[in-house]
Amino acid sequence: MAPPKVFLTGATGYIGGDVFYAVHQAHPDWKYSLLVRSKDKAAQVTSKYPNVRIVLGDLDSSDIIEEEVKNADIVLHCADCDHVASAEAIAKGAAHHTSEKPVWVIHTSGTGILTVEDFRTNTWGFYRSKEHNDWEGVDELLNLPDDSFHRNVDKIIIEASQRNPESVKTAIVCPPTIYGPGRGPGNQKSVQAYWLAAAVLKRKKGFLVGEGKNIWHQVHVQDLSDVYGALADAAAAGGGKATWNDKGYYLAENGQFVWGDIQREVARVAYEKKLIPSPDVESLSDAQVSELNEFGLYAWGSSSRGHALRARKLFGWSPSKPSLKELIPEIVDIEAKNLGLL
Repeated sequence: MAPPKVFLTGATGYIGGDVFYAVHQAHPDWKYSLLVRSKDKAAQVTSKYPNVRIVLGDLDSSDIIEEEVKNADIVLHCADCDHVASAEAIAKGAAHHTSEKPVWVIHTSGTGILTVEDFRTNTWGFYRSKEHNDWEGVDELLNLPDDSFHRNVDKIIIEASQRNPESVKTAIVCPPTIYGPGRGPGNQKSVQAYWLAAAVLKRKKGFLVGEGKNIWHQVHVQDLSDVYGALADAAAAGGGKATWNDKGYYLAENGQFVWGDIQREVARVAYEKKLIPSPDVESLSDAQVSELNEFGLYAWGSSSRGHALRARKLFGWSPSKPSLKELIPEIVDIEAKNLGLL
């Protein structure tokens, strides 16, 4: 059997870089085409992966993306999960496939899609009881309300599989708060907890978003990449143990946390490292949070509760990396260095 042709977006990004590292480690013989937006970034990639084919273009290069998807066996879309044009181009490229030669599209979403209640009420930092899961709750995830964050792009991918279920096989991977060092050739760090550490260090004092009672789930980026790896393996095997299309939605989390606990821990660790004068936290108003970071209310104040059962049940995914809380000292150090404080 010829090795599968794999088209990947986001190779110099945080998720895409780590996913590509993991998949390439497992299958150096597969044929890879990577969408990269500049010659400089291409050089970054080829210095580590000399045998990949670079496709110069960005997420708005619709014709290029369509053509690559048309010729690929497996598509790993790990770039911006809110980019409409690239998802439309992937759907168009997928439509060229036949039931004899289907395409397997593994698309990246994010559990911001579960924060709809916070956005509708514009209230942040609250405990919310609603929980989702991707096993008996999979239909709900595939049919979330249209005003959910990321939902417009999810729908483009879902509808591509509904139009041609025999020739277009889709799986959506939906990670929560990601953290930990990436292994890709470009960006190797995440945002939510890192922005938080930077904000605390800059204002020299810890804080809570409102009551700080909102809950999210967490996943280490290297554990997350194992989900993509298992799906890519299943795709290469003609579907494998994975489920696709109307059962193709994978939350990818390793436990939940309360944002207020992380906010307190960042302050405690920053104080212990003598980077701020006190370990205390104060509750901030919405306006104050937005002043610290334009995405702060969403990043640290929303509630997103979704349990990942599908990957565990179907292919024995067992995340093993340290928790977000355990890596707070490392995250504070990274941000302190960036701010010139260490």
